[in-house]
Amino acid sequence: MERRLQSKRDSKGVSEASHGSSWWWLVHHSLAASFLCISLFAFLVRDSVSLHSYSGAGKPPKFGDFEAQRHWMEITINLPVKEWYRNSTVNDLRYWGLDYPPLTAYQSYVHGLLLAASHPESVALHASRGHESYLGKVLMRWTVLSSDLLIFFPAVLCYIVAYHALHRTGEKRNIAWHIAMILLNPCLILIDHGHFQYNCISLGLAAGAIAAILSDKDLLACVLFSLALNHKQMSAYFAPAFFGHLFGKCLRRQNPIVEVLKLGLAVLATFAIVWLPYLQSLQAVTEVLSRLAPFDRGIYEDYVANFWCTSSVLIKWKKLFTIPSMKYISLTVTVIAALPSTIQQIWAPSKQGFLYGLLNSSMAFYLFSYQVHEKSILLPLLAASLLSLEEPSIYKWLTHFGLLSMFPLTCRDELIVPYISLSALFFFLFYHSPPVKRNNTWLQNAPFKSLVKAALVAISIVLHIVYLAITPPKKYPFLFEAVIMLLCFSQFVFIAAYTNFKQWTFSTDSTQIDKEKKYL
Repeated sequence: MERRLQSKRDSKGVSEASHGSSWWWLVHHSLAASFLCISLFAFLVRDSVSLHSYSGAGKPPKFGDFEAQRHWMEITINLPVKEWYRNSTVNDLRYWGLDYPPLTAYQSYVHGLLLAASHPESVALHASRGHESYLGKVLMRWTVLSSDLLIFFPAVLCYIVAYHALHRTGEKRNIAWHIAMILLNPCLILIDHGHFQYNCISLGLAAGAIAAILSDKDLLACVLFSLALNHKQMSAYFAPAFFGHLFGKCLRRQNPIVEVLKLGLAVLATFAIVWLPYLQSLQAVTEVLSRLAPFDRGIYEDYVANFWCTSSVLIKWKKLFTIPSMKYISLTVTVIAALPSTIQQIWAPSKQGFLYGLLNSSMAFYLFSYQVHEKSILLPLLAASLLSLEEPSIYKWLTHFGLLSMFPLTCRDELIVPYISLSALFFFLFYHSPPVKRNNTWLQNAPFKSLVKAALVAISIVLHIVYLAITPPKKYPFLFEAVIMLLCFSQFVFIAAYTNFKQWTFSTDSTQIDKEKKYL
C-alpha cells in the first residue's frame, strides 16, 4: 500500500515538474518574442510623441517641467552635492529648485554629465536658463527614452514573468495583451515623453519591487521600493500596500520580530546609502526635507479630480483652515481611506490581495492626500495595469477618465494630436486584442455597463469638444475644468469603492488564502 502511494506521489511530482518545465519553456521563448516586439513598438510610439511640444515650450520666464529637469542637470553638475538643495546666490530655489529626493538629483547629475559632454551650452551655469536649442531638446528627450528602456521596460518584463509564473496561465495571447496594456498606457507616455518627466524611473523601480514580492524576494522588494521612494516621494502612494502585505507575512513566520528587523534594516540601509552626502549634518537633512514637502502651496493646485479640489466648489478649505490644520486633516483622511486595504493584507496577506492593495492605497492617496497633481493618477494607473488581466473593465475605465482628467494639462502643452492618437491606439488594442479569458466580474455584467456607461462616455466626449471649441464665460473662466474634475472624481470614487470591496472578498475566500499559503 505504501509503495502504491509513493508511486502515485512520484508520478504526480513528475507530472507537475513536466507541466512546470513546459510552462517555463513557453515563458522563455514565446514571452521573449512577444516582449521584444511589443517593446520595440512601444519605444517607437514614445519616440513619435517626443517629436511634439512639451511643458513650457517657448513660454518664459520660467518655461515648464522641461526647463525644471534641464535646470536640475545644470545645478547638479556645476555645484557641490551639499549645495543642491540649499538656497544661495548661485542656486535660487525660487527658480525650479530641486524638490524631489536625492536619487532624482543623482539621476539629474548623470544626465547632466551626458549633456555636458555632448552639448555643454545646454547645461552651462546660469547662461543656459531657458535653453531650447534643437540638439539640447533631442538630448533631453533621449534621456527619458533611455530611462524607459533601462528601468521601466525590464521591470515590466520581470513583473510579467513573476505574475504569469504565479498564475500559470500559459496563454500567449493573454501574455502579449498584458504586456501591451502596461507598456502602452497613454497617460504615462503623454506625461513622460510629451509633457516631459521621468516617472518611468520611479514607476519602474516600484514595478520591480512588486515583481520581487510576487517572486518571494522580500528583501529585494524593500530595497527597490526604497529606491522608488528616494526618486519620487509620490511613490509613498504604494507604501500602505507594501507595509500591510510584508508585515502580515512576517506575523505568520516563525520569528516575526527577526523578520521585521531584516526588512527594516534593508530599508534603513538603502535610505542611508542614498542620503549619505546629507547625513553629516542636521542642517543638510533639514534642507532636503523642507524641499520635499510643498505645504506652502496649499491643499491643492490647479483643477485636479480629488476630494479637496472637487469639494472646494462648496467648501472653501483654504479660507476655513490654516495650512498646518489642513496638513493634519488631509493626513488623517488619507490614512482612514487607506486603512481598510492595509488591514486586509495584515489580516490575510496574499499576492492577489497585495495587487489590489496597491490600487486601493494609491487611489486613497490620490483622492485625499495633500498637494495632488493631475500627473499623480499615474500611480493608480500602474497598479490597475498590473491587474488588467483580472480587471480589464476597471483598467479601461480608469484609463479613460485618467486621460480626461489630464486633458486640460495636455491642451496647455499643445499635445492634442498625441492625446487623440494614443487614446485611439490604446482602445483599439484593448477591444481588438482582448485576453482569452476575462474575469466575469460584477462590473462587467451590471446594468452600469450599458446605459449609464454609454451616457458617461458620451458626456466625456462632449466635454472634450466643448473644451476645445467654446470659450467659457468671463465670470467662470475655469468652468469646463471644474466640470471635467467633477465627472472624473465621481468615477475615481466608484472605482476605489469597487476595488476595496473586491480586495476584502479575498479575506472571506478560504480557497484563495489556502491557494496562496504556499507562496508566503
